[in-house]
Amino acid sequence: MKLEGRLFIANRMTEIKEVETADKEGEPYSVRLERALVELCRQMDIPVPMWMKKNTHEFAAFRQTIFFKEQYTEKVRFDRFQIKQTD
Repeated sequence: MKLEGRLFIANRMTEIKEVETADKEGEPYSVRLERALVELCRQMDIPVPMWMKKNTHEFAAFRQTIFFKEQYTEKVRFDRFQIKQTD
């Protein structure tokens, strides 16, 4: 699975990264997505956001979703974090 992450401050993209994780035989899609998200956050040096119901709906419909500051328990240096599946 390839997952692209973008950080935005005031509608301006400040950083972009892409991670690719190996798909293991029989592994559920949600587990692969979570593994890729955690790895992407680690590489971008940001905390892992809280995944909410709106994120599930957006990701299922568009293969992308946005996380806002309010979805983090720690203070973050950006306004929003967008992820998008690219494969």
